[in-house]
Amino acid sequence: MMEANEGIRRRLGQARPLLWRNPGRRPVAECRDILDRHAAGVAEARARFARFAPLLADFFPELAPTGGVIASELLPIPGMAGMVRDPDGNPAVAARSLFLKADHALLVAGSVKARGGVHAVLCVAERLALSAGLLKASDDDHRILGGPAARELFSRHRISVGSTGNLGLSIGIMGRALGFGVDVHMSREARAWKKERLSKAGVRVVEHAGDYSAACAVARAEAEARPDAHFIDDENSLDLFYGYAVAAQELAGQLAAAGIEVSEKRPLFLYLPCGVGGAPGGIALGARLAFGDAATVFFVEPVMAPCLLWGMASGRHEAADVAELGLTLATEADGLAVGRPSRFVGRLMEPLLDGCLTVADAGLFRHLAALYAGHGIEVEPSAAAGPAGMEVLFADPAGWAFARERGAERAAHVVWATGGRLVPPAEHAAYRARAVRMARGKGEG
Repeated sequence: MMEANEGIRRRLGQARPLLWRNPGRRPVAECRDILDRHAAGVAEARARFARFAPLLADFFPELAPTGGVIASELLPIPGMAGMVRDPDGNPAVAARSLFLKADHALLVAGSVKARGGVHAVLCVAERLALSAGLLKASDDDHRILGGPAARELFSRHRISVGSTGNLGLSIGIMGRALGFGVDVHMSREARAWKKERLSKAGVRVVEHAGDYSAACAVARAEAEARPDAHFIDDENSLDLFYGYAVAAQELAGQLAAAGIEVSEKRPLFLYLPCGVGGAPGGIALGARLAFGDAATVFFVEPVMAPCLLWGMASGRHEAADVAELGLTLATEADGLAVGRPSRFVGRLMEPLLDGCLTVADAGLFRHLAALYAGHGIEVEPSAAAGPAGMEVLFADPAGWAFARERGAERAAHVVWATGGRLVPPAEHAAYRARAVRMARGKGEG
């Protein structure tokens, strides 16, 4: 184990794209107890979203056509298939088998965090309303929580979170809609436009010179000192986790509608951008619940911030820090720039996750530009990690052999896009210009 750790330590320290296969991954039959333990939480999250749907439709006009349901499309992206090559340079994926889960366009908050973040805020609101007697039972009409009595109740409470940006947006938008005071502690990686958008929504934005983990630590300590504060802990929250997990059942229905029945004969490969681990961990859990052993799941992290990989590979989880590897979090994938992983996700993923892939910024920008050029899809750099990781997997001889062993040539491949809808047009244009410069061999840093 020590020798294996030293090997992956050296490879990660080189800050080059790589594949790490999880040696702890087990068949569903051997981890049924873990899946069963969390299945009820995922089902309750789906039920909670349904209870709140009429209220969400009232709050957010863009949700009226869906009846308050927060969902994203499954988009074919055949134009991206040419970028995925085997070690000999041959096409590795059929164009008709490649899809993008468009969580970058989720309504309300414009990122995958619109699932977990919104759900976590709804959990706080529902618990307070039940305790105060505004709701007599969890199945009461939740539209009452948009009324003056509920707003007065919620105004006496604050919700707090540490964020690199997208989670703060999700929690800030939903929290303020209900009438909560909201504090978002933002790390140095957060984009200026995200801070500005939150401030305009009435959120108290606290800027930190330190990284994501440092911002979370301050947010946690500040909330613990206030009896009216509710800290949503991205590193340790089941409310967030289960909110993310509901997406897998949505995906199952969309694949079925596309005529794809996931099975041993037609497996599913998922490529999930990963920061602290909550969103991809929830989706991975949901995928193993929905698809069993037919799902092969990879997390994708920047070469400068592979915190979940290092935590799992070392066996030290949240005690592991990428700074130990000489890595600096210097990446344009701000949502993934995290030095330490979640306290519980890595442990939970030990029997469930197939592996991790790391990607360089050059790969992120190349795929970001290709998504726009080929399909008119605008994402932020973090959200391009999925297709960039897929490219790394298939170009690696060991990855190619592993993928073929798992049925990649007959599989459906889904890359998860995590953010981009709320990015200002000028920022999107700057991303594409950066991609052009990088393709010409400039602006690599």
